[in-house]
Order: sequence, then structure tokens, then C-alpha cells
Amino acid sequence: MSQLKGFIVWIVIFTTIKDTLCFQRFAEQPKYTEVNPGQDALLTCKIIDKRGTCSWQKDNKPVGIYPKKYEWVGGSIHSPHVGGDCSLWIRSATLDFDDGQWECQVTSSDFTTQDALTSQPVRLVVRVAPQRPRLEHEGVHVPPGHNVTVESKAMATVKCVSHYGNPPALLRWFLGDQEVSPLHPQTNATEPDNPRTWSAASVVQIPTTRERHGEILKCLAIHESYAAKSVVVEAKMDVKYAPTIRLLGAPQIDLEEGKDSLILRCEADANPPASIVWRRAGRSEIASLQETLQLRPVGRRDAGLYTCQAQNSVGSSEQLSVQLDIKYPPRILSAGPDRLTTAPLFSPAAFECVGEGNPPPTYKWVQKFNHGSTYLERGRESRLVIDNVTYDYQGEYECRASNIINGQERHVASDPISLQVVGAPLVLRSNPSTNNVPVRRGDDANLSLVVCADPRPRHIAWEWGSMRLEAGNSFDRYSVDDVTQDPREDCYLATLHIKATDSHDSRPYYLVVENDRGIDRHAIHLSVEGTFTDPLELSYLMGIAVGSLAALLILICLCIYGVRTRKCCFRSRGNFKSSDKDSEKADLKSRSDSTNGPQLDSIYTTPAGFHTQGHAQGHSPEAMKTVPVLRTFGNHVA
Repeated sequence: MSQLKGFIVWIVIFTTIKDTLCFQRFAEQPKYTEVNPGQDALLTCKIIDKRGTCSWQKDNKPVGIYPKKYEWVGGSIHSPHVGGDCSLWIRSATLDFDDGQWECQVTSSDFTTQDALTSQPVRLVVRVAPQRPRLEHEGVHVPPGHNVTVESKAMATVKCVSHYGNPPALLRWFLGDQEVSPLHPQTNATEPDNPRTWSAASVVQIPTTRERHGEILKCLAIHESYAAKSVVVEAKMDVKYAPTIRLLGAPQIDLEEGKDSLILRCEADANPPASIVWRRAGRSEIASLQETLQLRPVGRRDAGLYTCQAQNSVGSSEQLSVQLDIKYPPRILSAGPDRLTTAPLFSPAAFECVGEGNPPPTYKWVQKFNHGSTYLERGRESRLVIDNVTYDYQGEYECRASNIINGQERHVASDPISLQVVGAPLVLRSNPSTNNVPVRRGDDANLSLVVCADPRPRHIAWEWGSMRLEAGNSFDRYSVDDVTQDPREDCYLATLHIKATDSHDSRPYYLVVENDRGIDRHAIHLSVEGTFTDPLELSYLMGIAVGSLAALLILICLCIYGVRTRKCCFRSRGNFKSSDKDSEKADLKSRSDSTNGPQLDSIYTTPAGFHTQGHAQGHSPEAMKTVPVLRTFGNHVA
């Protein structure tokens, strides 16, 4: 029983599958198709196990088969090609007749199977080239080549529209060379006055910064009907922003009055263009309304702080400043107090020098000699103070002011100022080392000193020992010249000449000068070399002589002492007998008698007053010593 049931089930399944496989169905349905006007379009539709009749429908309306317009692929105008191909040729497609929604349909195999077929509607598009796209900003059309104007840090919203295209154009955005995404997906809508065509719209938002000023915003419309497949429309981004400025031409070196020129430039980056204003600190008036500020040439009146600022409709820039310091060489305004100043000897005196310059000058006071060929620096301040005036300070003074501009020294000198010194004579004290004049014995000596006095000295004389010799006189080997004028004003040269100097000429010589206001006296020492007049030198030589003589006497005494000591040693030997000693003495006596020479003891002498000890004949070692005797021969010691 169970086996019978299984068999019945298999029969039912087989019958169902067989019936199902015999139903007609789509092998290929029509697809979206585009065609240019006047061209042929093929809508493909293929059926498996086709038993019914093929037909086509456009926009929900049946379409007949017409020669040279709507034809089956097989070429028959009555039925589709055998094999289930229901594809349809549309000849010379036009927008008005052929553009729309197309469906492929097949009637059922019979009225009982109910296997009729209808494809999904597909669009046959007869292309129509859209108009050139256009840009709109804030609802206003932006003509080609014009700008999209927006302020910095705002959001620029720009719309691109393409009208009367079929299908609608594909719109893409570019900023410069970079593609940007639209705010929303592109929207397409049929044109109100021509529903078979479309308008395409796309919106983009660009955050604006000053860096994007001048960049090109592009809308690219892509469509197969365009000759180049695409058309682009573009506009320049016109970003308005407040100005920023930079200062050019600020001086890098010192500017010298009357010599250098200056051009300062205040360069502004702004949109729209900005106006420039130059101002000078401390003044209410405007220095310039131009981008450049020119000073040709610069003067000290131009020194100060300058600022520039730019302004446009968006805002104002910051202020930039430059400090101008105009240099100029020094100039002496006054030096004095008077052109001629008279000061008593040893009194104070002061001079004042007032000058100007930039940078402020440094000062130097110099005293001129020999008509200005030489000079001596006296001070480095604007005020020269002499606490104790002497004749050395008499003469012409000059104030020199200097400064440095661009590494070069600029200087100026005042008119000469004279200082006159009046007072008692003053013998000029030179370096102490020059107050001693050495000369060799027999040579001539010239002793000179300079004396200054105002009024002129009335008495000038040299004094030494008990001698006094006035200027212009001579005596024996000594003579004094008449005083001569020294190169220094109110100063005179006094000279004493000594011929054939000798040792007794070594002494100080005094110059005595007198005028109506007083007297001065100063010495210069003469040293005559090659003599022994110096007590220290004589003592030194005598000491050497005495020392040499003492050394010689000590050497003689040592020799005698050695000889005597040897004799004593022989005499004191224990192995000698008295008879031997007596025989030795006898031998000595005989030898002396035989030679008729002096006795041995006779070579030793004892000076008068010298007391001896030991043998009466003076045979002791102490008796052999002698006392030295000093003799002088002339200036020498023997």
C-alpha cells in the first residue's frame, strides 16, 4: 500500500515539472537604450518555448508593425522570427514618436495555461543635446567670464543648471584642478514647456578664504549629444577680504642728511583694493596718501616715527611703523668763553665747547705747537679744566668734535682759542733722568734749560759754588749765551758752556731767573766721567788692594808654618837618641860653616816690639810669623 502511494506521488511531481518546463518565459528582456535622432534603435526581447504572439507597447499603448519604422528583427512584418526572437527595430528614431517607455509582450500559449508575458518597461531615449549650462549665485545668473563675489570666511553657494536635454546632462564640479562634491545629489526634472526634455541642477557650497581668491570654479556638463561629449562653464572666485600690508624699503644703513634719499613702500594685499595712509608720529596732518613715501634727500627734520595703514570696504589693516634716524656730521656751535684768555701762573682755567651732531659727537681738546704742525691732547670732554696753569699750557687750543656715520669718521674743528699765562719765571722741569748731564773728562759740556716768563725776565744767570755768571758773559773756561727765543711763546733757552771739563767740574749748576713778578731757581747736575773723585769708588779700589795683600801674606805664612811643622815632627820622633840629635846638630853646623852662608835662624826676623815665646833664638813656629807693612805710592797701595 505504501509503495502505491509513493508511486502516485512521483507521477504527480513528474507531471508538474513537465508542465512547468513547457511554459514560455523570457530569455532576454529589453534594456534601457539611447539613440541619437535619425538613427536606428534595437530593442531586444527573446522568449524560451515561445507559443504565443509577440507585441510591443509604448507608453502603455500598443505599437503596430510598420515597414521602415517598426520592424521585427527577422524582417517579417507579420510575425517574429522563428525561435522566439521578438526583438524590434525602430527606424529613424525621433523624439516625438519614439522616445518613451517600451514593453515587450507575448500572448499566452492557450487560454488555459495563462502564460502570457510582459517585460519591465524600459526607456528608449532619443537624445537631445542640452543647452549650455549656466551658473547662478544667490539666484542671479553669472555670465561666462564673470565672478562669483563673496566675502572672506563666508560660504559661497553656487548652482549649475542644464536645460532641455534628453537625457538630462550629468553635472560635475571643479575648483581649480580639484573636483569638489555637490551639496546634494543632482536633481533632474522635465521641462514644463517640453516634457520630453529635462533640466538638470546641481548645487555646491565653497567655504571662502583669501587664499581662494582668483581660483576658477567650473561646472562640467557631460552629454553624448555634445560634439565634445561635454561643455564647461566657469567663473572666477572673487573673495573680498580686509587688507594686510608689508613695509618695504626700510633703511638698512645710516641715512645722512643732504646725501641720501629714501623711498618707503607700503604694499597692501586686499580685495577690493585698499587705500593707503602715511602718518608721522606727533603730527596731525597726513604725511602721504600714496603707496610710496619719498624723501629726496633726507634732512634732520624728516627724523621721526612713520606709520602706514591700509583700508577697504571690508576692514582696515594693522599699522606698521618705521623709525627714521637721520644722521648728520658734527658742527661746533661755540667754543670759548673767549677767543683769548689770560690766566695767572698756577691759577685754574676752563674752556667750554658746544657742538651738535647725530650721533652725538665726541670731543677732544688739543694744544697746537709749531704753527699747528704738532699738537698735544689735553682733554676728551666738552669742557676742558686746567687746575694749575703753567707756561706749558700757554698757546693755541682747538676743540675737535667727531662722530661716525656708516663706518666713516666725520670731524670738525673750532677756531683757535689762545691762552696767555702771566706770572713769575718758571724754569721748566724736565724728566728727572735728564737733569744729570754726563760728559767724559776733557770734553766740552753744554748745560741748557728752558725758562718761561711773562713779563720777560730781566736777570738770567748761572751759579755754581761761589761763582755767578750772567747771560752774555764768560770767565776762564765758562761762558753763558745770551738767551734765545724758544719755539714756545714767552719761553727762552739759557745755556752754560764749559770747556775741557775736569773732575772738579762735577757738581750741580743752578739757573737763576728773575722778572717783575718773582724769581725761580733750578739745578742741573754735571757728571765728569773717567776720574776717581767719587769717595765710594776710591774706597772700593783700596779695599781690593788691601784684600789682595792680605791673601798673599796668609799664603806665605802657611808655607812657613808647614816647613816648621815638619822639622818639629822629625825632632819629636821617639827612636832618636840624644847623641843622635847632637850629631845631627853638629852636621848642620859643619855644613853651614863649610858654605859660609847665613845661619838658618837668621832668615827669620822679628819686628821691633814683637814679643816671642819658646826658644831664645826664635825657633818656635810663632816666631816665624811676620807683621805686614802698608805703603802707598802715589794713589796706589803696595
